[in-house]
Amino acid sequence: MGLPASVESGHMKTRMLTACAAALLLSAGLAAAQAPQAIGPSVPPAGVVESPCPPPLQPPAELADIRNSPNRDALLASPPPAVVAYNQEQARRARDDWGNLCRYRADNAARVAANAPAPTAVFMGDSITEGWARTGADFFAANGYVGRGISGQVTAQNLLRFQQDVVALHPKVAHIMIGTNDVAGNAGPTTYQDIQNNIMAMVQIARANKIAVVLATIPPSTDFPWRRGMEPASKIIKMNEWIRDYARREDLVLADYHKALANPENGFRAEWSGDGVHPNAEGFKIMDPIAEEAVKIALKKSR
Repeated sequence: MGLPASVESGHMKTRMLTACAAALLLSAGLAAAQAPQAIGPSVPPAGVVESPCPPPLQPPAELADIRNSPNRDALLASPPPAVVAYNQEQARRARDDWGNLCRYRADNAARVAANAPAPTAVFMGDSITEGWARTGADFFAANGYVGRGISGQVTAQNLLRFQQDVVALHPKVAHIMIGTNDVAGNAGPTTYQDIQNNIMAMVQIARANKIAVVLATIPPSTDFPWRRGMEPASKIIKMNEWIRDYARREDLVLADYHKALANPENGFRAEWSGDGVHPNAEGFKIMDPIAEEAVKIALKKSR
């Protein structure tokens, strides 16, 4: 037996209202899920933004204590929460800014804003170049050189920031010394051709912007402290054979640091390096006149 018409009508209205309410709630939930989330102090920006670079990351005091401790390795294997958080934030920033464009962005902008004189040369590279600009700050300043090295970088990362960190500064010369970390596999497996393509691309970008090029050989090494057992000496030699040949074919000025720094086993001479990869202060003094002469020749050739 059916319900009276008035009761049936009331049930239908109730079901319709319930369905409408559910639809509205679902719609609101989807909208909330799809809407951009507010960016708070702990949430990094995403997409195209005006200021992609976060403030410099300050290492916690605990990290300095660990580094100065005689139990350094054991403490680093099981670090305190503050160090864990610091390492996680460093890793996140490295993922978000793979080329580390943030590293020199502010300094580049300040130079442009101040209408600073164009550098005589910008030195592009990895930790060897970074350490050179820091250790040889007086040498760089006296010659109008600007350092744009970043520790750990491979040729692809140098290429990614070449426009920002070299071309935008309008130098007369670009000094390119990179390849150690490609051989070490810092960014994963690669090929000689990939490394060469990245170097050639930087040279072509420089030339397209009327910037003379000094191309440097990769400094010697028989082992990498951060990645033992790679046997890099012969790989570096092979890359340097190509670099010398490419410089000759393209009429580029060559700065042959490998030849000046190598021992008979094609490693770094011990008196000029503390770890067999990075020059010490005395090692950089060997490199200084080679760089200075190469830049002078490049300037003459560009006139």
